[in-house]
Amino acid sequence: MGERFLVSDCEGPISLNDNAFELAGHFIPQGERFFQIVSHYDDILVEMERPGYNAGNTLKLIAPFLKAYGANNQNIESFSESNVLLVPGASETLPFLQELMPSFIVSTSYQQYLEALCQVLGFPLENCYYTFIDLDKVELDPEEKDHLMELKQSAVENPEFENLEQIFWDELPQMKINSLVDDIKPVGGSAKKEAVEDIMSRFGYLGSDLIYIGDSITDVEPLRFAQDEGGLAVSFNGNDYALDEANVAVISDNTLILSLIADLFKREGTRKVLEFTDNYTTDPKEALKSDAVNRELASRLPPNHTQLEVVTPHNLERLKRESGEFRKHIRGESIGGLG
Repeated sequence: MGERFLVSDCEGPISLNDNAFELAGHFIPQGERFFQIVSHYDDILVEMERPGYNAGNTLKLIAPFLKAYGANNQNIESFSESNVLLVPGASETLPFLQELMPSFIVSTSYQQYLEALCQVLGFPLENCYYTFIDLDKVELDPEEKDHLMELKQSAVENPEFENLEQIFWDELPQMKINSLVDDIKPVGGSAKKEAVEDIMSRFGYLGSDLIYIGDSITDVEPLRFAQDEGGLAVSFNGNDYALDEANVAVISDNTLILSLIADLFKREGTRKVLEFTDNYTTDPKEALKSDAVNRELASRLPPNHTQLEVVTPHNLERLKRESGEFRKHIRGESIGGLG
């Protein structure tokens, strides 16, 4: 056994935001609807396994449209700094995890949002992986600006797959602004798994010593990797994509349960966490009295909604329904419904 370490997604397990969705809504007319359309299109391309396409590439595709409607590096930084909304308990959980074991955030979110989140939580930015975007690097031709606005409206009015294919694979590649798209490398899907592997390479960690926490389609590959390696793959208020690859499902309105799970994993490993999870599912109060559990953490668990189960073929569909419903409850219908 090597040194155990933790990697978490950001939006979902730590914060309630979907920063890119919120940026689209702030800068682009009908931007939330536009983002939902592009995000759903992104999910389809991932499920189709289009060569070279990665989960989270929505953040590439919307970038020219953000610029067309006035977004720049400074104002997306200012917006992000003013709009960090944490999951209850996260301001305690993140410092605890930092003290407990080496901890990292691997997020598809733009750099400006991760910088803002790290400032709020006091988390080291050097322990984060994120999507770099420089909206100021490329000049936008006035004619292309007008055309981007037309393409956005076309997507909103006609969100059919064929029209989106035309917009993103025929129209955009012919425009000079497409160089902005080419420069953005979202950290999602296989790129998140590569980030985990980079952490392991840099510090000499083993996959069996990994606890990965995620909630969406961008976390599928690192969740699968953690489980395949004998580590712990945790879905926190996850959607269908995340639950398909997790061995533990957490449905909760507070992150303190993650502190308890991480503490147990650090001391005892995957098998003990799975055993505790089974016991918690049967009788939460009795499970929290176990000698293996950190009693101080257990005593601080708020009287909240916390559901904890080992994911099996028998409960998977039910967990998808329950986690999906709760995800929308805690993050809102619009963000909670994104892939």
